[in-house]
Amino acid sequence: MPIRAVLWDIDDTIFDYTGADHAGMRLHLESAGRPEAYASVDEALAAWREITAVHWARVAAGETDFTGQRRDRVRDFLSRPMTDAEADAWFAGHRVHYEAAWELFPDVLPALDRLAPDYRHAILSNSSAHHQHRKLTALGVRDRFEAMVCAVELGISKPEPGAFHAACEALGLEPHEVAYVGDEPDIDASGAVAAGLTGIWLDRRGRGGRPDLLTITGLDRLPGLLAGNTRFGAPDTFG
Repeated sequence: MPIRAVLWDIDDTIFDYTGADHAGMRLHLESAGRPEAYASVDEALAAWREITAVHWARVAAGETDFTGQRRDRVRDFLSRPMTDAEADAWFAGHRVHYEAAWELFPDVLPALDRLAPDYRHAILSNSSAHHQHRKLTALGVRDRFEAMVCAVELGISKPEPGAFHAACEALGLEPHEVAYVGDEPDIDASGAVAAGLTGIWLDRRGRGGRPDLLTITGLDRLPGLLAGNTRFGAPDTFG
């Protein structure tokens, strides 16, 4: 049976999370001051990225919640004990700059426009529905997706098969009728394949090294791939 719907990741797939987070934190450090533990702003930004990855993994594992991971990221980054109110206040300064830098990747709207006549669309994210709804609304694309399933509310995170199956159920489709597109090779693409979907790794940074995965390096390749105009299913990079 052909693919009938595309299930999408959000951060670093359709929304440039890394770029916005980097720009927002750089501006925040200019106003709030760089912690003494870091020799340069670039070193601080690298540490922030690593800390963010650690605490998002804790959310996915059910060890903390969305608000808790934000507070713990701030405490780890600043290397000092803080009350919840203090951590929230510090993060709020970053958030202002981060949200001002929100933008879609340039290939997103053209791809969605090309795919709209032939495929249904939905979201599966390891974040919270409230946060992602607000983000997609601000970016002007929330109405492009008929359903949105998020791990915080679901209680199951990618790459657990149950997360992918819940999104398929929201669409009323079987897993083999759905393709999942995401920027993480294991959490997104491999997880989708293990759940019975067609997993597609969007390797925007050209990391490569995963011949086992169906891979594209830009969304301009996705419509042709889904339509069967390439060697669909071959372990190649369509870039």
